[in-house]
Amino acid sequence: MKGRRQRGVERGAAAAFVLAAALIGLALTLAGCSTAQEQPIAMTPESIQTLQFYPYQVKGYQNSYPKRSIVVITPAILRNFADAGSVGGADHEPYQGHPAIGVILDLHNQVDQRLYGPELGPLFRGAIAEAAHEAGMNSAAATDSLHDELQARRADYVLAAVVTGLWVVKQRGKDNEGGPTWFSAARVVMNVAIYKPPFEVPFWQGASGAQYDDPSMPPAGAMPEDETEIYDQPGEVLSVALTRAAAGIFQHDDLHTLMLEDAAGRRP
Repeated sequence: MKGRRQRGVERGAAAAFVLAAALIGLALTLAGCSTAQEQPIAMTPESIQTLQFYPYQVKGYQNSYPKRSIVVITPAILRNFADAGSVGGADHEPYQGHPAIGVILDLHNQVDQRLYGPELGPLFRGAIAEAAHEAGMNSAAATDSLHDELQARRADYVLAAVVTGLWVVKQRGKDNEGGPTWFSAARVVMNVAIYKPPFEVPFWQGASGAQYDDPSMPPAGAMPEDETEIYDQPGEVLSVALTRAAAGIFQHDDLHTLMLEDAAGRRP
């Protein structure tokens, strides 16, 4: 009788030991996961991003303009980096011929990676020409100067732009059970003038810009980490802002009205 009680006690002690060991193992595993999530994410110091115009992403202005010809010359790039926030001036310098377009920040607002893109003049020239084509115009891109294009008179209009802002910041947020959270904000700003050859006085002037956040800012009361980003690469986020800014030129009601009246007043 005494022997059976002794064996029961031993079995109970063994079971308790196994349970305790399992609980300790689970705790260590969870602690390891938490530590892993909090570890810095290894990144190369620089990243060359792809930037592009996304055709037909912006809706509502397609084929709304008269079938007039327009030439887009290479925009001037005069960024003041006001949209770069507190990031140091060193992050604005080109890298191997690639212009700076943004940064990736860690949890402590420190730069983890500097972002660079393609030559901006040809990028904007092509994007604006594509937006003009979507608007319904016969568009072309040109490398000549404004003066030469106006004197050539090969189109009904010549568009010249000055890019004053282009920047994207991707920042790591709080970790959740799915891993690190991220938030990206991109901004593009430009001034635009449209001319009627051969006159060097603008036919129309205006500004066009776009701010795009990924994920979008949550409604009041929601936590940002509850939202999920759409794009993996910050260059994609900046491309959305670029697309919206280029299309935004032709969403100006005054420009639309002016060109319709100008086309109606011309002889075929």
